[in-house]
Amino acid sequence: MQVLLGYTSEARWLRHAHEHLCHLFRYLPQQSGYNKRLRAAAELIKMVIRVLATDTTLWADDVWVVDSTPVECGRSKQTVRRSDLAGWAEYGYCASHSRYFWGLRLHLVSTLGGLPVGFALTGAKADERQTLLGIFTADPALVADRPGQTLIGDRNYYGKDFEQVLDMAGNELLRPARKNEDERPGARLFTPLRQTIESINQTFKGQLDLERHGGRTPAGGR
Repeated sequence: MQVLLGYTSEARWLRHAHEHLCHLFRYLPQQSGYNKRLRAAAELIKMVIRVLATDTTLWADDVWVVDSTPVECGRSKQTVRRSDLAGWAEYGYCASHSRYFWGLRLHLVSTLGGLPVGFALTGAKADERQTLLGIFTADPALVADRPGQTLIGDRNYYGKDFEQVLDMAGNELLRPARKNEDERPGARLFTPLRQTIESINQTFKGQLDLERHGGRTPAGGR
């Protein structure tokens, strides 16, 4: 209910709940109790989200797009030194905007319709290929139950060993050719898909409220 009603602040959400929803519940906790319950229910919430996702037509899409996008956590040296994210956030480079940033990186696997299939939040320098394999390893059924998926990514998803791992799982990788490589299959798809992928990333970052933390640890482990 908190997410659907657009409350990104736990404090504001609980004030709303105590004012308007008390008649629906025998007991409503205060913020510390709510936060503990929310963390304890993390796996249950993930399971419910997955059940709802698999009940959509988008889940059956046999094409997934994979990409990562910066989550900037601060720009000044003072923020970097004082932030609760220091030691986890780090400096990285965003090629699409040709700039360095301090923060994290959101890695996303989604359908072409924008339905998130898997995601991870890492340091800014994390290897995109290893992170993608990590997403699949953390949820083996995601790949095992969906052989024959086509994955579309950018030039950073390269490497013979990496592609061999995907191929062994029954997945085909389409990506633009790197320098000194011959043109690869699916090249005509990449330019029109770029805008779609960027739109999905920005929408997902907004839904998770990732860039409104002020350099602090996200409340409630979100």
